[in-house]
Amino acid sequence: MRHTVTPVDLALSIMAVPPLARTADGTFDDAANGAVIRHLEGGSVTTLLYGGNALAQHWPMSVYADWLDRLEALVAPDSWLLPSVGPDAGKLADQAAILKTRNFPVALLLPMGAPLTHTGLANALRRFTADAGVQLLVYIKTDAYIPAQTLADLVAEGVVFGVKYAVPRDLGGDDPYLSEIIAAIGAQRVISGFGEPPAIPHMLDFGLPGFTAGSVCIAPSLSNALFQALKQGDKTRAEALLRPIQPLENLRGQINEIRVLHEAVALAGIAETGPILLPSSPVPDDRRAEIAKAAILLRAAEEDFRAASAA
Repeated sequence: MRHTVTPVDLALSIMAVPPLARTADGTFDDAANGAVIRHLEGGSVTTLLYGGNALAQHWPMSVYADWLDRLEALVAPDSWLLPSVGPDAGKLADQAAILKTRNFPVALLLPMGAPLTHTGLANALRRFTADAGVQLLVYIKTDAYIPAQTLADLVAEGVVFGVKYAVPRDLGGDDPYLSEIIAAIGAQRVISGFGEPPAIPHMLDFGLPGFTAGSVCIAPSLSNALFQALKQGDKTRAEALLRPIQPLENLRGQINEIRVLHEAVALAGIAETGPILLPSSPVPDDRRAEIAKAAILLRAAEEDFRAASAA
């Protein structure tokens, strides 16, 4: 696992956000999580974030350190592994003590909810970094979550590494909040935060250097090719590469992003993901067949793409 990163690394790989695989009795599944990681790394995806799709906000503190240690043991030496922290200040304090004894350069701050103030939130982040020695990638999902100038101050202080931006908008539309953040901390520190489809306008229209994704866990080579096309400004190729990914992304949007991905990774034959963490629950039985179809077709498209690329 890499122990040193800079903002340049946000432009080197898609940031995959895998589900967490567990055995039938709910314990960490080393073999299945390893299979997901190797599938991603085999498709040239070397940045892995265990965040929302892994339901990291619901990991018991009693296993938090053990699960992170197990993940670290599974990734390649040149892969960048990001844990998640929060979303509340109490967990931040406990996690800071754990991460202080490890060597993760950056952690994702899961979105905090009320009650909070902007000043209080900023001070909680300052305390975390002071205690843990770890910078934060701030996950923003709602307007005005944290003022752009506050982010700029925290970047200057070495507290905030960057932003994972996922405020829902009409694709291709204006986004004043995103524009304010870019003006304050620079586009190179902001990544698109919710999959391949929004990444196209985010990277081409706003100049963001990369994106996070879940479907990449099934089709890393396809998603990576889309990423490379966007870096080259080739919208036509990016849209063509998105087509086989879009059906699963549509189902994630219609049903639930996290639950569908958890099932899809297993249904595509990547790895058995086991029971999803509470308080989530499995996808509805009457939707499983269409999820399986989309997942299997995406896995087939990935294998076809890899074969064509190797020819």
